[in-house]
Amino acid sequence: MVKPISNWGNYPVVEAEIHPFERLNFLLKSENSFIVRGLGRSYGDASLANHIVDGTKNRCFLDFDENSGLLTCEGGVSLEEILNTFVPKGWFLPVTPGTKFVTVGGAISSDVHGKNHHCEGSFCKHVVWMEVLLPSGKVIECSPEKNEDLFRAVCGGMGLCGIILKAKFYLKKIETAYIKQTTYKAKNIDEMLDYFEQSKNSTYTVAWMDCLSKGKSLGRGILFTGEHATIEDLLNTPYYKNPLTVKKKLKLNVPFYFPSFVLNSLTVKLFNFFVYHSHIGKTRTTIVDYDKFFYPLDSIHHWNRIYGKKGFVQYQYVLPEKNGYEGTKKIIEEIAKSKVGSFLVVFKLFGDPDKIPQKGTKKNKVLKNPLSFPEKGYTLAIDFPLDKKLPAFLERLDAIVKDCKGKLYLAKDSKMSKEFFYSTYPVEEFLKLKQKFDPYNRLLSKQAERLGLYLTQGAKK
Repeated sequence: MVKPISNWGNYPVVEAEIHPFERLNFLLKSENSFIVRGLGRSYGDASLANHIVDGTKNRCFLDFDENSGLLTCEGGVSLEEILNTFVPKGWFLPVTPGTKFVTVGGAISSDVHGKNHHCEGSFCKHVVWMEVLLPSGKVIECSPEKNEDLFRAVCGGMGLCGIILKAKFYLKKIETAYIKQTTYKAKNIDEMLDYFEQSKNSTYTVAWMDCLSKGKSLGRGILFTGEHATIEDLLNTPYYKNPLTVKKKLKLNVPFYFPSFVLNSLTVKLFNFFVYHSHIGKTRTTIVDYDKFFYPLDSIHHWNRIYGKKGFVQYQYVLPEKNGYEGTKKIIEEIAKSKVGSFLVVFKLFGDPDKIPQKGTKKNKVLKNPLSFPEKGYTLAIDFPLDKKLPAFLERLDAIVKDCKGKLYLAKDSKMSKEFFYSTYPVEEFLKLKQKFDPYNRLLSKQAERLGLYLTQGAKK
């Protein structure tokens, strides 16, 4: 049955036929191109197509080594299921994005990053083995040292070279389900970067920024750093008796789409003022549970409805370190001047992927995945509600990003042009891999069509 479907940004909306995972082999024998979709938390059209396979039904745990922390599971297992199962046993995800409502297959296909990229890299750095179904129907095992080309094509490959049936990756050992969090109140972007420098040895770092602040307050915000709390850290707290258990909280729900006039520069300014001034003092250290530290928005069901029925765009860039400071200042100035603001502005510093070896390999091997997003530098993610003025505004931001030799994150993108994409990613390198594993474009998303991320000689249906 054909029905309208969209991802988390509620834009674009496409008419698609949804196929159960059990019909995957049948679909492979047809002539239709398709894409596998997990929980739909990419923001734009990365997992949208006329034919979509529901990947969430392929979701079993297969094996776990309690000594090494190696977990083997099917691609449709969600990060939430992993956390619910293994945090009580003293294990945590090696890398996690800002939501746990993501499948393992989606995390690998987008090569998701988290608050610890500067020291532990992206998700795929911790993957040691995968079982991948090719569009030809052949199932191949791949790793950083076996069928390496397929591994590189699938890691960060946006689901365009193979279907992840199973994956094995490392979890990390923890003593408690809590985080020792320290906050730093920065008066502007210069002070923010000073705090980042002071916190470079922290495992987790992330900042919220006031995108509408100007002048001497440009880029003001709150830096959050965190470490997994030890048993000793929980002494004299209510959490000490059950250190690996997190109390269930009442979850909020946004029951309807907000009217478009609700989110405007005035309401965003008021929100930003409240958030910034609610942090008393320059620094503060507290104990919080992992949900509050990593997934604050997951406690609000359907928070994407705040942006209204038209939907929204999340714009996330990375700028190389040498251009990152000036480029980010220009972008924040552009946002403040235009008054196209958002309450959700996340700022981080990425580490150098080339200096973070692949887990489980000999001689600290480093792999380059062509479509992987992170590189050493500055990254900022911000939501913009859709309106008529937004495309022209995003073009101005694109010009700054391109001038600074940066790029945009495919898992968030819904507006990038083909020309901009080809000028910022090694597309030809990826297409050589696609030629090897999917020469007829059987795996094809709306994003891939928009960006020209397919083989022109292959069939497209």
